[in-house]
Order: sequence, then C-alpha cells, then structure tokens
Amino acid sequence: MRLRHDAPVVRASFDDPNLVSCAGLEPVMRLAEACDLPGIVAEKVHLPTSIGSNPAGKISAIVAGMLAGADSIDDLNVVRHGGMPALFAGVYAPSTLGSFLREFTHGHVRQVQSAGRELLVQLVGRTPVLAGADQVIFVDVDSMLRRCYGKKKQGVAFGHAKVGGYDVRLRGYNPLIATLSTLQAAPVVAGTRLRAGNAGSARGAASMVAEAIGTAKACGATGLIVVRADSAFYAKKVLWACRRHGARFSVTTRIDAKIRAACEGIATDAWIDIKYPQAIWDEDEQRWISDAQIAETVYTAFEGTRHAITGRLVVRRVKRLDPNAPTGQGELFDCWRYFAVFTDSPFILEQAEAQHRGHAIIEQVNADLIDGPLAHLPSGRFGANSAWLACAGIAHNLTRAAGHLAAPHYAKARAATIRREIINVAARLAHRARTIHLHLPEHWPWQNAWANLFTAVHAPPV
Repeated sequence: MRLRHDAPVVRASFDDPNLVSCAGLEPVMRLAEACDLPGIVAEKVHLPTSIGSNPAGKISAIVAGMLAGADSIDDLNVVRHGGMPALFAGVYAPSTLGSFLREFTHGHVRQVQSAGRELLVQLVGRTPVLAGADQVIFVDVDSMLRRCYGKKKQGVAFGHAKVGGYDVRLRGYNPLIATLSTLQAAPVVAGTRLRAGNAGSARGAASMVAEAIGTAKACGATGLIVVRADSAFYAKKVLWACRRHGARFSVTTRIDAKIRAACEGIATDAWIDIKYPQAIWDEDEQRWISDAQIAETVYTAFEGTRHAITGRLVVRRVKRLDPNAPTGQGELFDCWRYFAVFTDSPFILEQAEAQHRGHAIIEQVNADLIDGPLAHLPSGRFGANSAWLACAGIAHNLTRAAGHLAAPHYAKARAATIRREIINVAARLAHRARTIHLHLPEHWPWQNAWANLFTAVHAPPV
C-alpha cells in the first residue's frame, strides 16, 4: 500500500457533527439496556451527595467508554465526539466521572459488583453466553498483580509475581477474578475484587467462590459445578466453601513432603500415558509415546484437623532430564517431576486431569482485561479503582455477549478483536423522519457480523 499521488491529501479538519468513530456502541449499549443495566444500577447503587447522583447514567457512560477501548478516566472522552450526543443521552465529561468514582467506598463497590452479577444473569437469559450451563459449568478463580508506578495510590504495595519463570517483586494491586465457563462457551466475569498489592492470593477467595457459585446457579447451572484454582488457593476455607454450596473442586496442590510421598507411593502399573505437547501416537502399541503420565490415588487433605477432606489426588508426572548428561549416555534410574491436583469431581481420570488443565482459560480473561480497561488502574483512591475494576467486568461480559450475537467465531474471540471489528467502526449519521440512519464504510470486511448484532438487538422481544 502506498499513498496516491494523483489526489494527495492537503487538508484535514475536525468539523463534521454527524460522524462517530465507534458505531458499534449503539447495538452493544442497546443490548445493555435490553438487559436493564440502567434499572439494575439505579436499584442497587446509592451514593451520597450530588456527585453521586444518577449512578445509572454515569456507570453506563464508564462502561461505554471501556467498550470503546478506554483504559483511563481521560480516555472516557471517546464517547463525547461528533454525533454521539444524537445517539446517546447523558454523556458525561471525564472530570465528572472521575469525581463520581472517587465517591465510592467499599460498600458502594459491593453494590456495583451485585449489579454486575445481576446483569450477567440477564445476559445469560438473552444470549448464549453460557450455553451448556445446565450440564457442566466451571468456576475459575485466579489473582494477578497489576503493576502501578504511582507511589501515592492507596493500597499499592509490593507483591510477588512471576515474570519469565522468575519470582520478582512488583509494586501494585492484586485483583482477584472469578469467571464462569462451559464446555461450549468462553469465560465471562462472575466477580471481581481489588486487593492491596501485598495481599495473599487466597485472601477473600472463599467468599468470592461462594458468590461465584451462587451466580452460576442464578445463571442456570442446574448440573455439575466445578471450581478450579491453582495451588495458591489450596486452603481449607476455599475447599469447604465449595462443599457447603454444593460444588465440586479441582485445585492444584503444593508438592510438600506428604504429597510427594503419596505420588511416589502409586504403583508403577497404575500410570497411563497421555497426549502431551510433542507426544507421538504409536500405531503398533496403540498408545501415546510421551514422557507425561497420569495416575490417581485416594488422599485426605488437612488430616488430623476438623477440616479434613478426603478426595482424589490426580497426579501428572513428567520425566526430569539431566541437561548436563553427555549425549547418548543412559540414565541409571528415572527422575520425575510431579504435578498434583486434589479433586472430588466425578470425571474419569483422563477427563479430570485434562479439564483441570483447562483452568488456564482464565489467563485469557486476565489478558483481555489488561489489554483493555485494566491497562491502568487510573485513580489514587482505592475505592475508585475498585469501582473501575467492577465496571471492567461488566464491559467484558457485554463484549462477550455481543460477540455471541455477531457471529459464531466471535464467541471465543479476544475482546480486542471484537472492539476492532465490531465496535470501533466509523459511521455517518443521517437524520430521516425523526429517525437516524447509520452509514457505515462500504465493503467493511466484517459487515455481516455487525449486521447480525444490529439485527439481534433491534428485534422485538420474544
């Protein structure tokens, strides 16, 4: 591609009041209104003083900005240009929204989180965002350290994280995220909680798990509910929260002396080869040739206490190779690295092990949030950043629901892809007979998906 020299561009001016740069906001925000986002927020969120007035309109404006790619308070200006006032009423200035966010306390943030859970229930009833929830639904819980450079931000502290496999200390926040997913649907955000940077990974996880299980049931999870987490959440409070609320658990364990003894005590003939990265299928022996094997044994966690739980210890072992061994020299005996999962799921061994590895999908949600609203936690107030995180979860769920309505392949697409191809498309507004006609770019590569979303949200309710 190169510039045309027969008709060069010589002037540019920002003077058209009938242009918008993010026409996809119209069908997405119409979907939000169809699910009664303003009504839910107005019912649940109540802030004092005039600054906290009209929380429904202000939270909707924040969510709309996030849908268009805003990752800071100033970026919320993206909804205040061209013909946007003709499409939306109550478009607030970023300064107004910033003052509004700074009014939030912990209790007010909990109100926004409750509104987000109720909106998710409404989205599930209107879109296939959690298709198959009546059979099996997975609740994934994970934390991530978001680095912050401002030393005066409330709650910012040094926490441990791994970068490139190495433990490092970073100053920032430690958000806790819970997601819901099914065998057919990509994960959506069931709950968020902002914590100080030095908070332990499992802090508040038990109550978060309980809320997420309740949200799953409200979303139609009448079948099996499985809570998946990594070793940081291998704690009695988390496991018993699953038991009390009728869910199964699948949690990675730390390889301590007791776990290692249980792993090494498994009989040699109990190990099964599995398909693992770089595995090869042997036609003669009809099995996978790989250094990864799995087995299981009965195990009692927290034995000797009143919180003892008996379940299955699903173990995966990978051969540990000596990098210093000379080429061609055989080993006297095999050394193994063990990865253990403590679970009470009813799945057979191969399913239980493979489905636990599926817990990694929550990392994609974390990546989507970091690539969007959580690129920054924009305020110096802890309450404002907590409310921002809760709104980010609402925006993610709306993006995922819009993707389901647009086209099948958007159901699991990255949020950035949906923003680029569906939401951030320019349009010119034409006013005809007290209605607005959107003129979008001719030959837009993804126009069929955009039209599908537009038609779905403008259709009368069934």
